[in-house]
Order: sequence, then C-alpha cells, then structure tokens
Amino acid sequence: MAEKERGSAERFDRRAVVGDGRAIRVLLVDDHQVVRRGLRTFLEVQDDIEVVGEAGDGAEGVARAEELRPDVVLMDVKMPGMDGIEALRKLRELANPAKVLVVTSFTEQRTVVPALRAGASGYVYKDVDPDALAGAIRSVHAGHVLLQPEVAGALLSQEDSPSGTGRGNTLTEREREVLGLIADGRSNREIARALVLSEKTVKTHVSNILMKLDLADRTQAALWAVRHGLTT
Repeated sequence: MAEKERGSAERFDRRAVVGDGRAIRVLLVDDHQVVRRGLRTFLEVQDDIEVVGEAGDGAEGVARAEELRPDVVLMDVKMPGMDGIEALRKLRELANPAKVLVVTSFTEQRTVVPALRAGASGYVYKDVDPDALAGAIRSVHAGHVLLQPEVAGALLSQEDSPSGTGRGNTLTEREREVLGLIADGRSNREIARALVLSEKTVKTHVSNILMKLDLADRTQAALWAVRHGLTT
C-alpha cells in the first residue's frame, strides 16, 4: 500500500471506539469466501472491532446491513448479481447509517470514483497493510472521509461547471469554516475541538450545509469545498 494511504489511516490509531466502550461493528461483503475469512481472522484480534456478519454479494450485503445495523461495511466492488456500487446506492436509498469502506483490487479511477459518488466514505486496496485497514475502519467510523488527492481530482474533473457557487453564498461564515474542516478530513468531534463548539452544534452545522448545498453526504461536501476553494 502507498505510504500516504498508510499514514492517513494510521493517524487515527484507536480513537474511533464507540463512546460507551462498544467495539466498532463491521459487516464484510465480498464474493470470495477466502477474502472474507482473511479479513475476519485479522479483525477479530482487534480489541475495538467486532465482525458481526458476512455477505457474498451486494443484495445479501444490503439485507444484512438492514438486519444487523453495523457501524461500518467493508464492501467489495466487483461481485456477481448486485455489485458493490449498486449496493451502495441501495443503502443510501434506505438511509442506512452504516459507513461504507470500499475494499477493492481495482486501482482504476473508473472503478473507485463511481463508488465514492455512490456514497462510500473511502476505499482501500485488498493488499492493504492489516494495521492500516484497521486504522481506515476507525477513521471512517469517526466520520472522516478517506479520499486520496488523485481520486479527488478525478471526481472534480467529472463535475459540470461550478454552478453550485451561488448556493455557497447562502452559507454562514461559521458553516464555511465547518465545511473547510470537513474537506480537511476532520470528524465532527475534531471540528468541535478546533472551533470550540459542542459536537451537537457541529452536527447541526453539517446538516445545514448539506441542505443548503443540496448534497447527500460528507464526501460530496468535501469535494464541493475543494472545488470552490474552501479547504483549510
């Protein structure tokens, strides 16, 4: 795995444990049983991560996510039947709160970019360093967006002209500050610390930002901020 991806994931150490001491509940969705077994074997030795279920394709993954309500879903992209991207769209339609971390062997932007546009919080490759994978799970659970610069560039290049600039004028100064920190990969808790606000207030700002900009999630908000020069 590239050094920058390893460093990004390792930054978060074990800070993503649920506040009441519960482990992060993870669902594995991959059509290869050997891959699922390997992921489960590694993740089950992590004190703060619990594998709560598995699925062999996208349709089963959506059903299991609805049944088990995991915190994080590790989702393969290429699967028979319903693939990972379609499953991501379905989870968004169902308003399932799970964060989705795409685990893929495909490095092409044409594979990763649609997954992020469909609602994934980030992605890692199947040859990822095990400790970096655990760090990535903790990261997306904490509300971070794992977005490599080259993929962010590809996403931005596919957008139309910056027609959303006018909507940006409806943001308050505080909302613009929050949006810039989202683009910097900060979680709500980190934004609250940085701006000396309560986490509840930050959540309200994030909701207002998404509503005013007509965006679906933090990934889209981060991309909007990058495109319109609101990064910190």
